[in-house]
Amino acid sequence: MQHRHWGLVALLSVTVIWGTTFPAMKQLSVHLQPLHIIALRFGLAALALLPLLRGMRAAEWRWGVGLGLLNFIAFWLQIEGLALTSSNRNAFVTGLNVLMVPLLAWAVLRRQLSWPIWAACALALLGLRLMFYEDSPWNLGDSLTLASALCFALFILSLEACALRNRQAPLRATRLAAAVALTMFCGSLLVLGAQDAGWSQLLARTRQLGAGAWAAVVYLALAASVLVVVLQAWGQQRVDAMRSAIIYGLEPVFAAITAWLLIGEHMGPLAILGAALLVLALMLSQLGSQEAPGQPLQQT
Repeated sequence: MQHRHWGLVALLSVTVIWGTTFPAMKQLSVHLQPLHIIALRFGLAALALLPLLRGMRAAEWRWGVGLGLLNFIAFWLQIEGLALTSSNRNAFVTGLNVLMVPLLAWAVLRRQLSWPIWAACALALLGLRLMFYEDSPWNLGDSLTLASALCFALFILSLEACALRNRQAPLRATRLAAAVALTMFCGSLLVLGAQDAGWSQLLARTRQLGAGAWAAVVYLALAASVLVVVLQAWGQQRVDAMRSAIIYGLEPVFAAITAWLLIGEHMGPLAILGAALLVLALMLSQLGSQEAPGQPLQQT
């Protein structure tokens, strides 16, 4: 019982850290382009995780690179959207990836869905309507964020496929995280290299960063991209999937709280009600989801 309580604390810490990344990236988007943020964040994360690359198996490299490319696209879309919309809206729309996972499994993999999933869809649509009724209308930033949520959902399903196809020799989650971080760093450098003066702009913008911006970059790299890997792996060994999913559903709530405290973003009564319905929809979708038939990844 005590181990489970500490596991809940670890997963709650993960969710709080995830929530704080939205206002942090919003602040950085004032100084840096999305690709710059990805390069700095995951370059530092890859450097911290570098010792884990030693002794990696070929399958871990293959899956790590593939997952890293998918995650790179998701993050790129998310940060591009964040520059054009509020941190609150970006967080709540991104959270819809939890609901998209069972819907994609139903549409593509022909899995059966229970009534809580469909009820969650209705609640999510109503919640979005209320959120965007009181604030400014749906914009390009919100569309990019929705596309990123779809990519994050595909990333989650790919992780499940990774577990299913490697049952005999489960891959290690921390090694995959190292390969994903390195792939995202290299991907951002390749895209920047294809642009006119892409690398020189990265160096110039990096030199101009102040202490506050650098603190945000280091926080995103070490806390949000390295520490959470350890906490999540440790916590999910002690907490069942249902409780974990409910805790993860609170991520947009922590994002809204930190956005209010750090950058002064706020929501009106209708928007708060819509956000509450979205969180309820995310949790309800997990109550109606089936356990993945695969085996979880090894955590060390």
